[in-house]
Amino acid sequence: MYVNGFILAVPEANKAAYKEVAEKFWEIVKDYGAKSQIECWEVDVPDGEATDFRRAVQCREGEKIVFSWVTWDDKETADASHDKMMADERMEAFFGDGSDMPFDGKRMVYGGFEPLVWKEA
Repeated sequence: MYVNGFILAVPEANKAAYKEVAEKFWEIVKDYGAKSQIECWEVDVPDGEATDFRRAVQCREGEKIVFSWVTWDDKETADASHDKMMADERMEAFFGDGSDMPFDGKRMVYGGFEPLVWKEA
């Protein structure tokens, strides 16, 4: 399994708009092999002493943290899907000239991970 993880700050007033964008994104990534997408809205995110989620994304007053991830069978599938997704015309809504994203993508933190421990009940 391979996981693409994301942390971003979203204005609290844009929660519904963010949810809509995330749901549209799922329709694209699943077509290219994603197995799941989880989008989590801040409920209890404490400030840290040295660093924290807010500082990582330069969170501003009135913004909430979103912690999200997309799972894939493996890194090869995730990598192979990237260029295909970016060429998909549906991605224009996210990155095109007319895009109106409900958050500042320049402050998003993201990366790819291989699970080290995965347990479920």
